[in-house]
Amino acid sequence: MEKVNQTFFLSHGSPTLSIDDTLEARQFFKSWTHKVLPQKPKSILVISAHWDTKYPTVNTVLRNSTIHDFSGFPDPMYKLKYEAPGAIELGKRVKELLMKEGGMKRVDEDTKRGLDHGAWVPLMLMYPEVDIPIVQLSVQSNQNGSYHYNMGKALASLKDEGVLIIGSGSATHNLRKLDHSIAHGGSVPWALEFDTWLRDSLLQGRYGDVNEWEKKAPNAKMAHPWPEHLYPLHVAMGAAGADAKAEQIHTSWQLGTLSYSSYSFTSPP
Repeated sequence: MEKVNQTFFLSHGSPTLSIDDTLEARQFFKSWTHKVLPQKPKSILVISAHWDTKYPTVNTVLRNSTIHDFSGFPDPMYKLKYEAPGAIELGKRVKELLMKEGGMKRVDEDTKRGLDHGAWVPLMLMYPEVDIPIVQLSVQSNQNGSYHYNMGKALASLKDEGVLIIGSGSATHNLRKLDHSIAHGGSVPWALEFDTWLRDSLLQGRYGDVNEWEKKAPNAKMAHPWPEHLYPLHVAMGAAGADAKAEQIHTSWQLGTLSYSSYSFTSPP
């Protein structure tokens, strides 16, 4: 079994990523196996911003259904399917690690839930063959960055078992401030300032600052009025380890305020 020595935080942006060929981020995700990770993982654990629960929860299903958890978009998007195999044993392993290594008192299993768009939209572009078993893990928006970082630390050993750990959220996420007058690629100052702070903090290894982003980052509450889209980043950071090296693997913008900045975290050998 080949180890996976990287974890990833992916900004999945708008659900239109699934059909809009004008988005730079779509081309980035489609080039994944050629430019980012040629190695095919044994299975994938996705921590998605779109599954927010009181207690950590994993989905343990034989096959993942496709959840179209968005409204008001073009009809073809609701016909898209990504019915990847489930990974029940991996789900149970995640639960075991969170309780044993992470000291969590309660971790739930959901035996019916499939993949939400934070998972299936990027994955359908990255792995269109739909042949890799996938498990989702929820975030807890009632907790903080350090909690999610420690969650990732508890899951770090999965990399040695051939599991690809992906946090899927958004580097900035304020849907009330989207600016339809700004062309793709443009950004408003407050969003760019937060995005730049996040990039510099990660590349300089200041993970402690990122854990305390609400206090340390400029425009924190404007960039993330609610925290659930940033917490998948903390899990990916934690799973890579304190000595991991961060790299920005993509950046682009949509509607002025929605950053697609994405990062890899490479663990030392």
